[in-house]
Amino acid sequence: MKLKMFQIDAFTSTLFGGNPAAVCPLEYWLTDEVLQNIAIENNLAETAFFVQTATNRFHLRWFTPEFEMDLCGHATLASAFVILNELGNQSDEIFFYTLSGPLSVKKMNDYLELDFPSRPPQKATLPQAIVDGLNIQPIEIWKARDYLLVYASEEDIKRIQPNVAILNQINIDPGGIIVTAKGAAENVDFVSRLFTPQATVFEDPVTGSAHCTLVPFWADRLHKTTFRALQISKRGGELICQLDKDRVLIKGKAVKYLEGTIEL
Repeated sequence: MKLKMFQIDAFTSTLFGGNPAAVCPLEYWLTDEVLQNIAIENNLAETAFFVQTATNRFHLRWFTPEFEMDLCGHATLASAFVILNELGNQSDEIFFYTLSGPLSVKKMNDYLELDFPSRPPQKATLPQAIVDGLNIQPIEIWKARDYLLVYASEEDIKRIQPNVAILNQINIDPGGIIVTAKGAAENVDFVSRLFTPQATVFEDPVTGSAHCTLVPFWADRLHKTTFRALQISKRGGELICQLDKDRVLIKGKAVKYLEGTIEL
């Protein structure tokens, strides 16, 4: 059996930037064991698989090398990019059925816009392993799927050096640890990084799903609903976000890195 596979850099317009995701279009679903093994073999943060179910409608799933995820932004963006740019689909909008319910992606000039659920955080306390695993402590602690740690400045976010050995003692599957602060530049509303204990990729380069929590948090804090956000990982990424009631709209760009064939 031969399967097509693409590798797409998401939330960037520059090759080797943003967050790489593998995308595998399928004619029908393979076993979960095979899907998981492909994700392990790819060794990327996410591998996305989809099966077309109707015109412009697809069943979409996301796998890390460890498990199936409930929501993934960059691999959804990568999947939409493949459908709209590599598979001949000329639509302006496509729809995905996922573990997080129905999601849609629209063409918006040079961008693709994801329509995701809002996940507002609640006040929380930190496990001791997270306290011990961070060299700089947050000024506020919140949690939705992910922990959301608020810091005083963008410089603090840059200076965080997580102790991977300590943080890997905790298990918060499928979530992670978001660290965030207001942006230092006038045209950047907030910045973030995301750490995922026990994952193959410990620091995620750009995390669309984390913005399902970041956007409602900063909307309440900054009293606005549209944002330019930067994830200031080594690769880096830009996200244009909007809070629309109980939905978060996330715009980003993507570029193709490779196209190949998997032989099973």
